[in-house]
Amino acid sequence: MKKSLLYAFFISLMMISCKKEIEKISDKINDTTSSISEPDPETDSVVVKKDSVVEKESLPPAMQEDGFYNAFIFPKDKKIKDSLFGIFNKKYTEKERYAILALNRLDSKNKWNADTLVVPAKIDTTLMEYSPFPMQLDVLSPVKKFVIFSYPIQAYGVYSNGTLVKWGPTSMGKKTAKTKTGLTFANWKKQLAISTVSSEWKLPYNFNIFNLDGIGWHQYDLPGYPASHSCLRLLMKDAKWLYGYADTWVLNPGGATTKAKGTAVMVYGDYGWGKRKPWRKLLSDPNANSVSVEEMTKMIEPNIERILKEQDNREKVVDSIKAAKAVLEQMPQTTKTVAP
Repeated sequence: MKKSLLYAFFISLMMISCKKEIEKISDKINDTTSSISEPDPETDSVVVKKDSVVEKESLPPAMQEDGFYNAFIFPKDKKIKDSLFGIFNKKYTEKERYAILALNRLDSKNKWNADTLVVPAKIDTTLMEYSPFPMQLDVLSPVKKFVIFSYPIQAYGVYSNGTLVKWGPTSMGKKTAKTKTGLTFANWKKQLAISTVSSEWKLPYNFNIFNLDGIGWHQYDLPGYPASHSCLRLLMKDAKWLYGYADTWVLNPGGATTKAKGTAVMVYGDYGWGKRKPWRKLLSDPNANSVSVEEMTKMIEPNIERILKEQDNREKVVDSIKAAKAVLEQMPQTTKTVAP
């Protein structure tokens, strides 16, 4: 009987279709008569006031059958929350759960912090169907590799010759330790780095992009909001993929100066501190997180000349190094003489 009531409770309250009117989802839901108060600027969660009326909003009719989102809501009560997560785990496959959590800027470790998950009606485990970045950017057509991190939507995108090949979630610098923005280039990488802030913090697949500031991307907790000490956190799979994708710098003999820069990287914008999480807005507008071609072009175009200049220089440097190695390999090895 209890199990039936639990399922009934879940079905009636937990999954809300975006084709209908939905209640504005607060970051801390106590009951169905709660309303949203001012968000906490650091954690992007809100304090709930009881005995108030939930406001409702009508959703636009432009929702597509395969493009709308649902809200999977978890109550505050731990026992009920655990039971609902059990249902969540049974309802979706491992890959689907991974995609849902990624869409909500979460990893599996931090999923228990969620009170609401935005769930696509049609789940694409590659995430490409929900990309906030344009699938094609003509301005990047001559650029072989380009990585962009968006502070506003806490997401990264990867372009190869103007085509988006990958995107995913990130957790960038918290308000008191913001990630540096602007055009930069990938520098050095280390498969397992130790944080300079605390020796207890292990950073798998670390790739430095601001050398003097010690800022880079790597795997670490994704709690669903900007929480890092300036670095760009990624899911393990994404960190490993980017580790193999991006090119490092090339240093002159002795390592004192840079001979060629690595893959171009751009970090832009700022987070809406204290406001509703951007991906929550997908419940009322499936394009709420989308970055337009025009916006991306406007950001990249002023830097395209430098990006191409560094790309051409790197190709020349790499080619010259390969040529020098080829010559050395063809040279006969010196025969060692033995003293009489």
